[in-house]
Formats: sequence, structure tokens, C-alpha cells
Amino acid sequence: MDNLTDYLTPKTPTANRPLLGMTILAVEDSRFACEALRLMCLRSGARIRRADCLASARRHLKVYRPSAVIVDMGLPDGSGVELIADLAAARPRVPVLLGLSGDPDAEGRALDAGADGFLAKPLESLAVFQETVLAALPVERMPEGPRRLTGETVDPDRSAFRDDMSHVATLLERRQDGPTLDYVAQFLSGVARSAHDGALERAVRELAPGRRGGPDREKVRNLMRMIEARMDNRAAI
Repeated sequence: MDNLTDYLTPKTPTANRPLLGMTILAVEDSRFACEALRLMCLRSGARIRRADCLASARRHLKVYRPSAVIVDMGLPDGSGVELIADLAAARPRVPVLLGLSGDPDAEGRALDAGADGFLAKPLESLAVFQETVLAALPVERMPEGPRRLTGETVDPDRSAFRDDMSHVATLLERRQDGPTLDYVAQFLSGVARSAHDGALERAVRELAPGRRGGPDREKVRNLMRMIEARMDNRAAI
């Protein structure tokens, strides 16, 4: 656990750990995506804190000021656009503000709301993560000296993926109304893309057309069967 000395002791970035001394708040509801971010922060020298919704993020921000905030665009209690816009307008402003999504169309919305940059899921390349964060830093905060380019990738623990499947299963057991299915679809789409689970991603896409006239119960049941198989680790991904 961090102590007061950790926060008061200056830390100088190095070529191998270019984000040393930074605290990154990840506003992300997927455990799998957040595990990828945790590994990237660990290997870059940054501390990470996680908020799984807008309300939790706002509680964090009342307690401390992070060096960077990475905001997923689809959250259980609203859109990440709302938080990005608020943080972009706040004074003092957080030094680095990034959007995050598995939907490529979300990049424009994040930048229009005031984000400094955008991270696309799946989160795999350590170099892309580091360069996106560093490129958004104010000039006076940029680390000096050369940086080591790395081809390293991260591979999140599959237990985090199963945690995400369990989360969705619980939601669908409780209710299957329109708003719940909308949230499940956007959540699962990002998780499936991050895990390179093409079958699950296709099942989520197939669910969408039926939503226009109400939920397609057979498609929902098929999706639940796929989720249960992944929770039991029976599905080859």
C-alpha cells in the first residue's frame, strides 16, 4: 500500500519507466480492460487507481488530483463524454485526459468533449499506451532524455475476463429490459474485442437489430449460454 512518503518523494522518469511518478485514474467498468491498464502502468512506473462508474470517479477526484485520467466512453451510469467535458473545463485541469473505447467512432466524441487523446481497445501495445500518455503531457511536464521504444505487449489474466462475464450474467438474470440490454451490448462488445473473442462479438452484434422492435429472447438466451460457457472456461477463445 502507498504511504505518505511515497507521495512526497520526487520520482524521476527513466528510459524504461517513462511514467514514473504519475498517478493514473482509470474510469473503466471492465475488469479485463482495467487489468490491461494495470499491467501497462506497472511496467511504465505509474500508479493506477480504478473507478468503475462516473459516481465513483467523482468520489476519487474529490480526494486527490491524478496526473492522468483515462475515461471509458460507455459506463453503467452514463457516458464518459460527460466526465471528459467536466474535467476539460475544470481549473486546475488534469494534465492528461484520454478517452477509451472499443468503438472507433467514439474517438471523435472524446476529442470533441475535450480529451487530449484516445486509446482504442484492445489495449495491448505498451509503446502505444506510453506514447499516447506522454504526447498529451504539457511540455513542461515531459520527461527529459531519450525513451526506450518497446515492442512489449500485455496479456491480462483470464480470471478478469471471467469476472466480466459474471458481471453480465448477474445483470441479465435480474432484468432484460431495453436499457439493460443496451448497456450489456456496449460492455460486451468492448470486452469481446479486448479478448479477441470473435464469436462473442458476433453474438453481441446480432442482438442489436432485434432491439429496434424489443429484445429477441432467443438471441438473449444464446448470449447467456455463451457467457455461461466462458464463466466455466469451456469456450476456446
